[in-house]
Amino acid sequence: MGISQEISFRLERLILDGGLAPGQKIPSERQLSTRLGVSRAIIREALHELQGRGVIETQHGRGSFVASIVPNTDDLEDNSPLMHLFAGHPRTLYDLLEVREQLEGQAAELAAQRATRGDLHRITKAYRALEDTDPLSNAKPDHGFHQAIIEASHNPVLVHVLNGLKNMMLLTVHASVANLNPRAEMRQLIMKQHKQIYQAIMAGKARTARKVAMAHVRFVQDSLRSLENQGAEVIRVSLESNNFHENPTKRY
Repeated sequence: MGISQEISFRLERLILDGGLAPGQKIPSERQLSTRLGVSRAIIREALHELQGRGVIETQHGRGSFVASIVPNTDDLEDNSPLMHLFAGHPRTLYDLLEVREQLEGQAAELAAQRATRGDLHRITKAYRALEDTDPLSNAKPDHGFHQAIIEASHNPVLVHVLNGLKNMMLLTVHASVANLNPRAEMRQLIMKQHKQIYQAIMAGKARTARKVAMAHVRFVQDSLRSLENQGAEVIRVSLESNNFHENPTKRY
């Protein structure tokens, strides 16, 4: 890795860690040069790389600013800054799972409280589709089940936020299917967790729905971390194809 690439990587980590927020102005080349101990030419090259990837935006006469890395719903997410960060920084998978844990827990609680008969029918249909699909290739039905719950929350802001990250969230489901479902014990636990979420929502048990939904995502996150800690290669799947089996895999 060249020096400019190392600097751009460090700046990306700063963005991921919240040290630089979307819309925040990047320190000047002189300030970064002093802080990081490299020449201004290296800083300029690193910033140019980040600009080319859409991670920062340069405004003439004003300087460079952190871009909004969350893509619009209609964006081709393989080209979005967040997709780049996902591919280049393995920890982003766990960042996404942290978001899923909180937001999907909230969605499950609201769905248990607010779901209409039509919503419950759609959730049931999605759950049956998940049950009827081969667990080794059920990423889309899995995601569809969670999506039906999100839509039943009847919170337009929550729905909009999660829809804006739809394909990114699907990547976390792909990671679960690719790494955990081939392991029989983990697969059985995930199936049990889905059933608990479904039953809690159908019974209108809001607190239980929130609890089991959050526990499910936390289990996926903890299990993937455990595999990595044991030295296993965690597969992260690209969305270059609509077919899960046709997608190339990335290992880090």
